[in-house]
Amino acid sequence: RESMVGDESRWHEAMLYEQRADGVVECRVCPRLCTIKPGKSGACRARVNRDGTLFAITYGQVCSVAADPIEKKPLYHFFPGSTVLSLGSLGCNFACRHCQNWQIAHADPAEATRDLRSLPVRNIPVLAEHNDCQGVAWTYNEPTIWLEYILDGAQTAHEHGLYTVMVTNGYVTEDALDVVAPHIDAYRVDVKGFSDDQYRELCRIRHFAPVLAAAERAKIEHGCHVEIVTNVIPTLNDDEHTLREIARWIADKLGPETPWHVTRFLPYLEYAHLPATPIATLQRAVKIGEEEGLRFVYVGNVPGHEGQNTVCPRCHRLLVRRTGVAVEDLALRGTFCSMCGANVNVRAAIK
Repeated sequence: RESMVGDESRWHEAMLYEQRADGVVECRVCPRLCTIKPGKSGACRARVNRDGTLFAITYGQVCSVAADPIEKKPLYHFFPGSTVLSLGSLGCNFACRHCQNWQIAHADPAEATRDLRSLPVRNIPVLAEHNDCQGVAWTYNEPTIWLEYILDGAQTAHEHGLYTVMVTNGYVTEDALDVVAPHIDAYRVDVKGFSDDQYRELCRIRHFAPVLAAAERAKIEHGCHVEIVTNVIPTLNDDEHTLREIARWIADKLGPETPWHVTRFLPYLEYAHLPATPIATLQRAVKIGEEEGLRFVYVGNVPGHEGQNTVCPRCHRLLVRRTGVAVEDLALRGTFCSMCGANVNVRAAIK
């Protein structure tokens, strides 16, 4: 892609790239490993080669800012009931056929300068405080391609006592994850299917193994709180084999206490011809998750469904009542059930 960005203030040198002959560079932030010629950008459109130097052109540039309930991410076992400052920019390393944020994820930062505004890292804690936010989330578009800004922003957030969140598709190299994950408290990742064929169809990438590897590494090596989301799409990833493999992987590799959100697909973009996910399909997914040993499987995108609530797996007491993204009742004592004392894996303190 041609890049014609002329605003010098947006030229922030990228991390994790290699210079090759004739001014070509290889970006090593996501597993695409884009080889980028001078004057071109990578697949994400947010990283541009200028005369043999790779620049992250969305550093400090935001197009979406909101104070959200943490449950909207969705994160159900991480500071329940708190408010998080949510930041998003332009571009993505996926090209999902059903992207809910396609206006920003599919946008080219080099051509959409009027949609971006500057948010210096030093202003993030100020903005959080003014909006009564307890943390900061990088979300809406893919945060991996915003690596440098997230790294600086997360460090600053922690210095001011704020928690940090990445809402991600998980398509990140080990090197990039190891740079940012030590400064991230919650890693909320989509697992969109469980085969290369499904990821090629849904997201237009070749291999999905890096998504799994990154989630495992975020939790095991870096101690991040991890929650998994699967948007269940009729005819594409709603078969029992796929759902059972995802649930089994979560239980085996991340632990049975890891929350799994099975969310309702609504017809959109290239999949506008498909029906919305039947509630019965989501309830079957919950049952599959429970059969594979998962203790917390949630139904998403179905307002008012009881599958949004957190129930103690030991004494079956209702611990968190939710209506949409609003928390109406809490019966927790830290990370424990207030009735029987069972550990229900709720992160309520910055690591």
